[in-house]
Amino acid sequence: MMAGFSRPERIALMVLLTLIVASPFVLYPIFLMRVLCFALFACAFNLLIGYVGLLSFGHAAFFGMGSYVAAWTMKFWHLDAAVAILLGGVAGAALGLCLGYLAIRRSGITFAMITLALGQMVYFFCLEAPFTGGEDGIQLVPRGHVLGFIPLTNDMVMYGLVAGVFLAGFLFIHRVIHSPFGQVLKAIRENEPRATSLGYRTSDYKLIAFVLSSALSGVAGGTKAIAFGIATLTDVSSGTSGEVVLMTLLGGLGTVFGPVAGATLVVAMETYLAQFGAWVTVAQGAIFVVCVLAFRRGIIGEIGTRLRAAL
Repeated sequence: MMAGFSRPERIALMVLLTLIVASPFVLYPIFLMRVLCFALFACAFNLLIGYVGLLSFGHAAFFGMGSYVAAWTMKFWHLDAAVAILLGGVAGAALGLCLGYLAIRRSGITFAMITLALGQMVYFFCLEAPFTGGEDGIQLVPRGHVLGFIPLTNDMVMYGLVAGVFLAGFLFIHRVIHSPFGQVLKAIRENEPRATSLGYRTSDYKLIAFVLSSALSGVAGGTKAIAFGIATLTDVSSGTSGEVVLMTLLGGLGTVFGPVAGATLVVAMETYLAQFGAWVTVAQGAIFVVCVLAFRRGIIGEIGTRLRAAL
């Protein structure tokens, strides 16, 4: 598990694993499952914006579609939970392949606007499609079993599945960004014309990265739908796309652990400040402004920079 991690990353990974194991004995497993689902979603989004330099404003489309597919297959086909989550990932990948093929030919603000428009198209499709339940969504989704015989009705058992899915996705993303493929993605982010001059078909690399990011977003959405027993339009809304951008920027673009920290901060604010109603949004904006001014590389990015300077 530790192969390919630098010494600081190994320490951070050990801290993360310790927190994942110890947290359910201190905090509510429901809250922690929400954190881990959105942390995986943010990590998937960071693969695209942090390592390829592509800002997507419609990434909730893949998260939400994975959520709907997993919820529908669990409720009406009564599949194994692991299979339903994988189908959510497949749905995200298929949608990512279609939308990515249309959007990947552009870059910068044009790419961002195209993804926003495509994301809204998916939202209105989910609003009208019969299988999504429209404004009611898919409710009362059973958790079922995993591996055919382990019931997921207990929150601690369900938390174990969510934690396992998160760690698998997190380690997969780390392997991708530290592979030769990941190095090409970084080269495209830094100087795409130069990468093209070296013989790389940059459009193909960007499309593959887009599909991988979409698939992992679908896995995160599918896991969330099974853990919470519901899939709604909120999962595919532009607000969710904005939240994942906020999570990634707060934690640190292009950092392995940044999206996890950003997702934890945003979900904690939404959960523990919910009693203040609309003031939650104001608090999020204020914290975002403070972090942008004080931590220009994001929380984890700034900490890593200062540690490297101190050493």
